[in-house]
Amino acid sequence: MEASSMKPIADIAKLVDITEEDLEFYGKYKAKLSPDIWEKVKDRPDGKLILVTAMNPNPAGAGKTLTTIGLSQALNKLGKRTIAALREPSLGPCLGMKGGATGSGNAQILPADEINLHFTGDIHAITSAHNLLAAMIDNHIYHGNKLRLNPKKIVWKRAMDMNDRSLRSIVIGLGDGNGQTREDGFMITTASEIMAILCLSENMDDLRERLGKIIIGYDLDDKPVTPADIKAVDAMCVLLKDALKPNLVQTTEGTPVIVHGGPFANIAHGCSSVIGTRLALKLADFVVTEAGFGADLGAEKFFDIKCRKAGLTPSAAVLVITARALKYNGGIPVAQLHEENLDALRAGFANVRRHIENLRSFGIPVVVALNSFATDTEAEHNLVISMCEELGAEVALSQVWAKGSDGGLDLAAKVVAAADSPSSFDYLYDDQLPIREKIETIVKKLYRGSGVIFSKAAAQTLRKAEEMGLTHFPVCMAKTPYSFSDQPDQLGAPSDFTIHVSEIRISAGAGFLVVLTGSLVTMPGLPKVPAAESVAIGEGGQILGLA
Repeated sequence: MEASSMKPIADIAKLVDITEEDLEFYGKYKAKLSPDIWEKVKDRPDGKLILVTAMNPNPAGAGKTLTTIGLSQALNKLGKRTIAALREPSLGPCLGMKGGATGSGNAQILPADEINLHFTGDIHAITSAHNLLAAMIDNHIYHGNKLRLNPKKIVWKRAMDMNDRSLRSIVIGLGDGNGQTREDGFMITTASEIMAILCLSENMDDLRERLGKIIIGYDLDDKPVTPADIKAVDAMCVLLKDALKPNLVQTTEGTPVIVHGGPFANIAHGCSSVIGTRLALKLADFVVTEAGFGADLGAEKFFDIKCRKAGLTPSAAVLVITARALKYNGGIPVAQLHEENLDALRAGFANVRRHIENLRSFGIPVVVALNSFATDTEAEHNLVISMCEELGAEVALSQVWAKGSDGGLDLAAKVVAAADSPSSFDYLYDDQLPIREKIETIVKKLYRGSGVIFSKAAAQTLRKAEEMGLTHFPVCMAKTPYSFSDQPDQLGAPSDFTIHVSEIRISAGAGFLVVLTGSLVTMPGLPKVPAAESVAIGEGGQILGLA
C-alpha cells in the first residue's frame, strides 16, 4: 500500500480518543503510546477480548494474523469500536522461512515493510539488554568472580534476532586475555526471557522487579545467581525504557492496531504484551488478539499464562482453519495442497475437531473461521462448513484477503453473538498442582498423549524448581507446531503417544517454566532457500519480497 493511502497516525489515534500529547512519533505512520494514557483510562470498563487461534498449520501457515486484522476491520464496519493487538515480527522468520508477518491482501497492518524490519527498535532493545547481561556475567568472572559463579552452570546464553544454527553451541573466551573459556550459545531474541518479561510486565516497576529475578546461573554451592546480584538490572531497564511502550499503527482500512512484543509460541508463550492488551481493552469495545501457531500451543499459553498472570477473561475464541491445512493434516504433501481432495479434507478434519473440543474445555464460545484461498474449490468449502456444523460449531467463510472488512462481516457478526453469549472461562490446571502433574495434564487432556518421559536433566531441574518453591509457576510448553505430539510428522489427531521432555528451564522473572520437548531448539536455522534471497530494494526505494 502506498504511503499516500495511509492516514497520519495522529488521525488513527483520535479514533480511540488518544491525543497527540500521548503519542511519541516515529515518522508519520507509527508512534509509541505514552504510559500516561493508562492513568487516564484505567477506571473505564474493559471491552471484550477475542482470541484468534488456529488448527495445526501447514508449513505455509494458517492466516491467523490476516484473520485477526480482517476481523478487526469487519467489527469496526459493524459499528463496534475495535482495536487489534498483535505481536511484532522477528527478523528471523521474515528473512527465513515465513516472509512478512503483517497480514496481506486487503487485511494488512501498515507500514508493513517497516513493521517487518526494524519497526521502532523494540526487538533490538531486548537483544541489547539480553547481551548486556551476558557480557556482565563474563566480566564478573573475569574480574575475580566475587559471587563464585560456577562457569559450568551458567544458563544465560547470548541472543540475536536472526536464524543462525551455527551459533546454537559455541565456545567463548578463546585466546589469551579473553576471559574464562567455557561453552555457551545463542538463542533467537524472541525466545529470550527478557522478551517474555517485557510482554508480561505491567509497568516499569514490575519490569525492574522481574528482571532482577532472572536466574543467570548457579554458584559453587548450587545457589541461584541473578542480574540483581551483579548489578545489571538498572542498565537493562535503561535499554528497555522505550521498548516497554506499546506501538500504534493501522490496518489497510484505518483500524487502530497496537503492536507490541513478539515471543514465539513454539518456544515461548506466543502472545503480545499485557500492557498493550490492557490498554486496548480500556480504549475499545472489542479487542482482537492472536496467539501463535495452533491452539495446542498459543491458545493454551494465552489462557494458562497470559490470562492467568494478567487477570484477563476472554469472551470468545476464533479458530482459523484452511482447506490447505486440512489436506496437509490429512496426509497430502505441500506441493499438492492446491489440488481438490475431499477425502483428505475429511481425514484432516480430525485435527479441527480436537481443537474445537479443546477450546470449548476452557469454557468460552468458539467460532470457526474458514480462511479462503484462491485455490480452494466450492466443494471443499461446503464440505468443511458442513463438518463444522455437524459439531454444532458456528462457522463463517472468511474472505478478508480478497475483500477486506466486507469479506469478514459474517465472521464478525458471529463473533459478536458469541461474545454476548454466556461463558464460564477457566484454566486447564490449578496453580498449586505439582509441576509434573501440570505437564501431564496438558499432555493428556489437551494433546491426548498417554504420558511423559523426562530426561535426567529435565527431572533434575524439576526437582530444583520444587526446592526453590516454584511449584505455583505455570508451564510453557516448547513443542513442534505441526502436531499435537512432539514429532512434526504425526499429523491429524494422534493419540496415546509419549511426550519426551528433554530440558526444563526456570524463567523466574517471567514466572513460568519452559518445558522443551522432542528435538526443539531455541535458535532456528535458515531453510535451504531463505526468504532473504528474494528481498531487495526496488526503484523508488520500496522494499520487495517481504510478502
